Amino acid sequence: QVQLVESGGGSVQAGGSLRLSCAAFGYTDNTYCMGWFRQVPGKAREGVASIDSDGRISYADSVKGRFTISQDNAKNILYLQMNSLKPEDTAMYYCAASHIVVAVPSLAPDDFGYWGQGTQVTVSS
Repeated sequence: QVQLVESGGGSVQAGGSLRLSCAAFGYTDNTYCMGWFRQVPGKAREGVASIDSDGRISYADSVKGRFTISQDNAKNILYLQMNSLKPEDTAMYYCAASHIVVAVPSLAPDDFGYWGQGTQVTVSS
């Protein structure tokens, strides 16, 4: 089992920045990929960014050039640096972990079996 705890959400004006953190606990040795997802009420959860154990990264087109995913393997912490935030980035952000090996880091929620409780990000115009 893997437990994930997110932090760092909050409210910010458009153009501002936030950094999300996700601490992983438990049996993390078989974790192949970790990612950030977001969801707004009434919409499907969408992949934002993911990183695999080889350091390969995938980003959603909507966040490329603005968001950066990184991880501290020694501390089992995943980060998401979010710059130039837009109101449409407002969502609940979730950290997730996957044991599924795929060719490129996945952004599909169904590929991730472990989820955090989420942290709210609100961007005002």
